[in-house]
Amino acid sequence: MKKFLSRLRKWQRALLLLAVALPIMFCMLNVLFPIPAMPEYSTVVLDDKNEVIHAFLTSDEKWRLKTELHEVSPLLRKTILHKEDKHFYYHPGINPVAMLRALFMNVVSGKRTSGASTITMQVARMLEPRKRTYLSKTIEVFRAFQLELKFSKDEILQLYLNKVPYGSNIEGVKSASVLYFKKNPDHLSLAEITALSIIPNRPSSLKIGERNDLIVTQRNKWLNRFLQDGLFEKSVITDALSEPLAAKRNNIPKLAPHFSYKLKNRTNKNTIPTFLQSQMQQKVEKLVSDYVAQLRSLHIHNAAVVVVDNRTQAVVSYVGSANFYDNTDAGQVNGAAAVRQPGSALKPLIYGLCFDQGIITPKTVLTDVPININGYAPENFDEKFNGYVTVEFALENSLNIPAVKALHEFGTDVFADKLVACGFKQVKLDRKKLGLSMALGGCGVTLEEMTGLYAVFAHEGNYMPLKWVKSSDTSAQAKSILSPSACYMITEVLSKTTRPDLPAGWNGSAHTPRVAWKTGTSYGRRDAWSIGYNQNYTVGVWVGNFSGQGVQELNGASVATPLLFKIFNTIDYNSPAQWYPMPKECGIRLVCTSTGQVPNSFCNSTAMDYFLPLVSSAKVCEHMIEVAVSADEKISYCKNCQPTAGYKQKLFPNTSAEMERYFDENHTVFLRVPPHNPQCEKVFSGNAPQIVFPVNGTEYLISKNKPEPLQLKCNTTSDVKEVYWYINDKLHQKSSVSGSVFFTPNAGVNKVSCTDTKGRTTHITIKVKYVDF
Repeated sequence: MKKFLSRLRKWQRALLLLAVALPIMFCMLNVLFPIPAMPEYSTVVLDDKNEVIHAFLTSDEKWRLKTELHEVSPLLRKTILHKEDKHFYYHPGINPVAMLRALFMNVVSGKRTSGASTITMQVARMLEPRKRTYLSKTIEVFRAFQLELKFSKDEILQLYLNKVPYGSNIEGVKSASVLYFKKNPDHLSLAEITALSIIPNRPSSLKIGERNDLIVTQRNKWLNRFLQDGLFEKSVITDALSEPLAAKRNNIPKLAPHFSYKLKNRTNKNTIPTFLQSQMQQKVEKLVSDYVAQLRSLHIHNAAVVVVDNRTQAVVSYVGSANFYDNTDAGQVNGAAAVRQPGSALKPLIYGLCFDQGIITPKTVLTDVPININGYAPENFDEKFNGYVTVEFALENSLNIPAVKALHEFGTDVFADKLVACGFKQVKLDRKKLGLSMALGGCGVTLEEMTGLYAVFAHEGNYMPLKWVKSSDTSAQAKSILSPSACYMITEVLSKTTRPDLPAGWNGSAHTPRVAWKTGTSYGRRDAWSIGYNQNYTVGVWVGNFSGQGVQELNGASVATPLLFKIFNTIDYNSPAQWYPMPKECGIRLVCTSTGQVPNSFCNSTAMDYFLPLVSSAKVCEHMIEVAVSADEKISYCKNCQPTAGYKQKLFPNTSAEMERYFDENHTVFLRVPPHNPQCEKVFSGNAPQIVFPVNGTEYLISKNKPEPLQLKCNTTSDVKEVYWYINDKLHQKSSVSGSVFFTPNAGVNKVSCTDTKGRTTHITIKVKYVDF
């Protein structure tokens, strides 16, 4: 008895020592041999319905799409656990009873006849593949304990579902589900789940698409076993048994390639949920591809499109080129993200900002005549000038001169700041180099940025960054760029269907969506833009060549706008006929049609105009001036020389010097103020001639071999008919105001002076350098 008790105590001490030593040893081994690295997953891009639209291979060339926990449906969980590990949620990583049973069966039979691997042990084996030996099994047991210590049961099941092999380079339930059944795992039927559950045991021989008959046989065996075990009702099993298996290996979805690569490069997440709408994306991709195919005969090879849902500010369609896989025309270049010149597409923002500053209103009359602002002398697209034009006419017809004048009045630095606030990255980099040419596209922009900018008009002047991915982060705050009233005025102009840039042959109907849009054509006809918006969508279209090759036929109105309207008519056809209401802060007033200002007593033609109360100018119209003239109306008088009798007061158009020159050059008859009284002894000091060319302070480079003279031009008041030109204080030539005068300057500094018949003089200086070219 004493011997027995002694042995018992020894066993107790040994067991106690073992109970203490094992945990210590496990902790040491856990530190020395940590769990292998978790698997790398394929980057997957999801659409707005969480369906896979694009996926990328892992670095080891595997399709390993991560199955998220929410995608593990109760049906999938129930089926897999019953087949692979019924006691998964109750054991610590190993099943001792199953292990002893398997050991006994294998010893008795002399070969491996039964397995005892739990799901946790299978995960350990898949993370660290080894030959099947008893040592490997021991390591698996250790790894199983590690996994159970670190992860929850659901996370271990998720790891199993993500690593289970399906032959070739397919791993994981989601990869198999998408590639074989074109659906997510939470949409699989019982028959499909059962078919997938048997393949990992024999992935080489049970290949879906090649041995479907054998797979169905094995599948039905398990379905009948589920019935015997009472796992599912008989009707459920019966339906599953009768379900055919017509699955085969399909290609992974490759929709929206530019969009997908863009998001993959900007995030390190495996799963990228987006707002992209698959059906819309497919339609837009087809429209772009078919449209560009029609343009190839014109040597125009590419296009890009961005569609934004104005209700959410989310990107719902994105096309970077006509064909991503077309290497001939550089299809993999992302035209939506490429920096290009916008042409006239920034003009709506310029006019909108000027509305908010009270500088102009839609009916304000500007002069579309040749100008030269510090050496910058822009021309219109058609190289013609229109004289007096309203702001709305200038915007409708995309005139350059009025836009440049408006930007000059508003300020280039402030305008650049507004673009930077709207996320224009290249403008931010080039801010110090930008000037008045921005009005005509002299800056770098992307289609993404331009589409986001036009969404400002759709959102009553508020800018919000485009939403690319679904996120709980709502920290981005709206920035006020324009007032709702300014946006409304711009929208009213841009939505007119009588505009000259409406595509030829465009036949609208009652079901055609109403759109406000603006076009743009860059210098050299390299880029054609058309960007439109309504309450539902903002759509940006760019058409051109990635090589930068210009094409004579390329322009926004006739090339880009037809595609814009096709897209709107596809994605927003027969939408509710809603439009932007006039903001309560916006007013309507009567203005003179000659100036767009508040009517004076002599204004006999008026029109209604939008304006911003307490902001827009309240200046009274002065398009006519009262002048004292002789009875025969041949001379005019000032207050100093006005006689006591023999004269009369008469209204004359208050024509500026630049408009008088424009009328004279175009042989347009207009009512002039008669020449001033030649007997007047007053010395005039104001209204001196304005030297238009050459430009003050400019350096001119002239060829030594073929020197060309410089032309002298000036603007004067209507009472001046002749001027005197002086070069370096020496009389050069007497000329009429509109006469052509040339001179050959000396090298170095030259002083140019212009004196009118009233003795008023203007001086400028220029530098001249003779060079070899």
